[in-house]
Amino acid sequence: MSGVITASEPAWITPFTGLSPGQFTKLVAALRREGGDAVRRGRPWSLLLNDRLLLVAAYWRTNLTLRQLALLFGISKSAADRIIDDLGPRLALQKRRRYRRDTVLIVDGTLVPTRDHAIAEQSKNYRYSTNHQVVIDADTRLVVAVGRPVAGNRNDCKAWELSGAKDAVGRTTVIADGGYRGTGLVIPHRREKGRPELLAWKEEHNASHRRVRARVEHAFARMKAWKILRDCRLKGDGVHHAMLGIARLYNLTLTG
Repeated sequence: MSGVITASEPAWITPFTGLSPGQFTKLVAALRREGGDAVRRGRPWSLLLNDRLLLVAAYWRTNLTLRQLALLFGISKSAADRIIDDLGPRLALQKRRRYRRDTVLIVDGTLVPTRDHAIAEQSKNYRYSTNHQVVIDADTRLVVAVGRPVAGNRNDCKAWELSGAKDAVGRTTVIADGGYRGTGLVIPHRREKGRPELLAWKEEHNASHRRVRARVEHAFARMKAWKILRDCRLKGDGVHHAMLGIARLYNLTLTG
């Protein structure tokens, strides 16, 4: 059976990946350099690397079921499952190891509704979710680190440490919202006990802080165009691999 969707037709790439054909080609080349198309033992892949990449990106982008996706690519459901299990982790964002001294980062947590109740808990949106700590560069707006998912009922100040995001950024200056109180991050001024309102200079600082911190909210809005982050059916590390892979795709859309 021949598939309906193929990367050899550039018209399919942007709607199903969010990338331009040029960005998609660049990503395929990067995956080849990283060993994504190495010869392996056992049955060969039923799709070429560029079609496998299109399948994984389309799965994250549309959140179609594997049965629907397999039909579109002309392969079996189990073959589609194996492709996602193999290529999904290879697409993971590689966190930075060093930062310039003047680098300023922004962190915030986002909830991803997740059906695997072994790693998710009911959160403030009343759905079983996982909390993902995402760190972006305040200047470039690129994602630089994503913590491991923690249960959705964990608050951000706990998730910041438990997810490994804190260790990933080291001593770099990090901006956060008021939910990170006591973590040592740069958070808004709070009204002191007994005072009806903040001092004028603190209000100005908070206004500036909100304008800068809004960049991470904009990043979340763009990342959640990949609909798997609105209802993830993957089990185990699947949601973490999807978040890391989507972070890499998001960065690619910004840098070209």
